[in-house]
Amino acid sequence: MRRSTPPAGPPAGPPRPGNLPHELNRFVGRTAELGALRRTLAAARLVTVTGAGGVGKSRLAAQVAARLPRRLREDGVWRVDLAPVRRPELVEYTVLEALALTDHTARPPRRVLLDHLAERRLVLVLDGFEHLVEACAALVGELLRAAPGLRVLAVGRRPLALQGEHLFPLSPLTAQDAVELFADRAAELLPGFRLDDGHRADALEVCRRLDCLPLAVELAAGRLRALSPAQLMERLDDRFRLLTGGGRDLLPRHQTLRTAIGWSHELCTEQERLLWARLSVFAGQFDLEAVEYVCGGEGLPGDAVLAGLEELLAQSVLIREESAAGVRYRMLESVRAYGAGWLERTGDGRRMRRRHRDWYMGLATWCELDWFSPRQGEVAERIDAELPNLRAALEFCLTEPGETHLGQYLAGTLWFYWAGCGRLTEGRHWLDRSVDLADPPGEDEAFAYGASRLKALWVLGYVAILQGDTVPALAALQECHDEAERGGDATALAYAVHRTGCLALVTDDLPRAERLLRTALAGYREIGELNSNVLMGQVELAMAVAFQGDLPEAVALCEDVRQVCEDHGERWTLAYALYVLAYARWYDGDPAGARALLEECLAIDHEFHDLLGTVLALELLALVTLAEGDAAEAAVLQGAARGIWPSVGLPLFGSGHYNEPHRLCEARARAALGDGRFDELARAGERLGHDEAVARALGRGEPERLAAPVRLPRASTPQTREPAASPTANGGETTG
Repeated sequence: MRRSTPPAGPPAGPPRPGNLPHELNRFVGRTAELGALRRTLAAARLVTVTGAGGVGKSRLAAQVAARLPRRLREDGVWRVDLAPVRRPELVEYTVLEALALTDHTARPPRRVLLDHLAERRLVLVLDGFEHLVEACAALVGELLRAAPGLRVLAVGRRPLALQGEHLFPLSPLTAQDAVELFADRAAELLPGFRLDDGHRADALEVCRRLDCLPLAVELAAGRLRALSPAQLMERLDDRFRLLTGGGRDLLPRHQTLRTAIGWSHELCTEQERLLWARLSVFAGQFDLEAVEYVCGGEGLPGDAVLAGLEELLAQSVLIREESAAGVRYRMLESVRAYGAGWLERTGDGRRMRRRHRDWYMGLATWCELDWFSPRQGEVAERIDAELPNLRAALEFCLTEPGETHLGQYLAGTLWFYWAGCGRLTEGRHWLDRSVDLADPPGEDEAFAYGASRLKALWVLGYVAILQGDTVPALAALQECHDEAERGGDATALAYAVHRTGCLALVTDDLPRAERLLRTALAGYREIGELNSNVLMGQVELAMAVAFQGDLPEAVALCEDVRQVCEDHGERWTLAYALYVLAYARWYDGDPAGARALLEECLAIDHEFHDLLGTVLALELLALVTLAEGDAAEAAVLQGAARGIWPSVGLPLFGSGHYNEPHRLCEARARAALGDGRFDELARAGERLGHDEAVARALGRGEPERLAAPVRLPRASTPQTREPAASPTANGGETTG
């Protein structure tokens, strides 16, 4: 009798070899990593994907292994989960089990594996091997030598350290991919969930605060059953309590963020755990020298620090990064927070934060001295790289009883960064906080306290002047002047007089500015002070005399500054000297010479991110461009300067003298172009980004030229124009 139904058995097509599980939700993002890892595994027989817990190593490996060309996986892709295995001798049996191999002979398990794999072409995915690295390395090495068709894709928090191993370090998701993952997993729980404009910003902030770590993002999305994205963000400070749960089918080590990171912690030795805890005092990136100073001692001798650092790197607790400041390290924020919890339980947190502060205060002191040298650019890059740690050091000083004077010292010592590298707003924040605190130290520290406060006061005055905030600037400088006189502090007194002269300069009280600046420079000579501040005082004096009509003295002063800068490798102050020299060249009817000086000036300002220097150079370059006959491009450059001023402070300090080139340029360009065309071009310039504006001014853009350049008469001279009214003209004498 014929059967009416086909017999039971395997499907008609060939079964898919291997044991990779079918994924139950969508794989999100990682387009670049998928392609790169696939190419690497196609070219190499041993590839190890490393990264922190929860970064998505296993999921990426499975995706790539499944997408390899069929010729490389004819006999399947086989995943071996080694995370639950605790004893090294069980590794071989676990691989046998994953390959569905049974053998009742007396052959050793390794022999069975070697015989089985010898003629096959397959991919073995070894997942979670980091706690069994020696046993796994020995097995993998022997299998690869005996089985030419075998490829091994290892997945763990550290390398196997075998010859021929290709490492594939995996970073967290991009912010865009993390938000997409968040939305995708939220939609699984809440059908119809979409990230509209009201939620997207909160979701993006959640992902960023979780380092865009896939596990943390998925766990966070799981909390949307009860919380909105905004509520979720508010609760992230206690991330380890909040981010629990997930599906029951998740690996145990992935069901909470704490256990995912704790799995790495369990694999560390006692000294490595201690180093991890101490490293948690760092913020952002840090380097080896800082680690050795801050973390060494009391359980971690010098050689143990480097060895421990190497192990934490190998286990993906730390991430190694190349930067302009050299090789540096960092922790993901969740990994750092886990270590910080352990540090507090040891009771050693305050001591470690103080050591951290001491290191970065020493670094700032060294950088201030080195600012006046050919290494200015390196100093700027170093402080850029260390800014998160410097912020942490400042915060410690300004919140720890008895440490305020050190916070004042540190905030003042960083004057070169606040003023020279485009950080006026942040510098003002720390300086205001430090001088507002009243926390006098003991008698032994009284002198240092006074000097620290005076330094913070004159730097605060300087920063406020550059922001165009004259009232608090004058108050800070007056207090510094009076206290320095009472205490006999000649250095602080010279700085207070200097910066008060600078204030008079930008408020158009030129005779007073000249007198105060000459007094300050004499004071610097008397105490033997020579640095970027002193040279800047000389440039400011040159501006004061130039605005009063004495261009020959202004040029002589700035040529002297130029020579000293070249002798010492100083470039930041040099840019301002070049600005004055360019002004003199323009005045003398030499726009080509002025342009050459201004382009050098602008390039230096842009390199140091000095927005004030940049915008002043753009303003004068617009006038020079006008003198060259191109009113249209002058309008664009004026617009570009107008777009930058709000990021700096009061445009042109509210000064009539500094505003004169701007006023003259605008009036003549409007006359040449007409109001409508001028406004159109100025708006186009205002829309340029900072980098675009500088590139255009330096001739790297494509400026729109007038069809028929309009040649304009030379500008009126400073001697013949009516001087602007000074805001302090009727205020009487103040400092000096």
